[in-house]
Amino acid sequence: MENMSERPDLALGLKSKDFLEYYYLKEELVEFCRDNGLPVTGGKQDLTERIAFFLDTGRIKETTRRTSVKGKKITEIKADSIIEENIVCSEIHRAFFKREIGESFSFNVAFQKWLKANAGKTYGDAIDAYYEIKRNKKQGSSEIGKQFEYNTYIRDFFEDNKGSSLDDAIECWKYKKSLKGHNKYERSDLNILDQ
Repeated sequence: MENMSERPDLALGLKSKDFLEYYYLKEELVEFCRDNGLPVTGGKQDLTERIAFFLDTGRIKETTRRTSVKGKKITEIKADSIIEENIVCSEIHRAFFKREIGESFSFNVAFQKWLKANAGKTYGDAIDAYYEIKRNKKQGSSEIGKQFEYNTYIRDFFEDNKGSSLDDAIECWKYKKSLKGHNKYERSDLNILDQ
C-alpha cells in the first residue's frame, strides 16, 4: 500500500509534477499567483497550467490578452467575437444565438456556466459547446467541467451510495482531495468513514 503523505504547501521549490498530483482550492492558486507576480485571471484550469509552467521554468507563461468589455455596451456579436469576462446573458446575446442556432435556442444552466467559464474564447466556440451540451443531455450524461471536481465527486458518491448523507459525502471528498493522485470517487474512499 502506498505511503500516504501530506499534501505539500503550494510554494516556490515545489515540483510541478507534485503540484499536479494534489487538489488545491482556487483561492490558494490565486494567492500563489499574486505572491509570485503571475496573472490571476482565468478559471482554475488556467491558473493550474500557469503555476505548473512557472514551477517548471521559473518564467511567467504568456497569457492571451482578453479584451475587457466591462463598461462597454455590446451592440453586435459575431461568431468570431470574443466572449467577454463576467458575461451577462442579454437580449443581444439571445438574438445572436437564436439567429445562429434557431428559435429553439434557450439559455440552459449548463450553457450559461460554460459561457462564464470560457471568457476569451469565441462565440463560434460557444455554439459548438451548446450543441455538445445538448448532445450530452440527450444521451443522459451531463458532463461536469474539470474545474468542478467537487460537484463530480459528490454526484458520483451519491450514485454509488443512495441514501447516504451529504456529511458522509463531504467527509469522503475531504479525504480524497488530501491524497496524491486523481480526485475521482472510488468505493475505497468510504474507508475514511470507518475511522
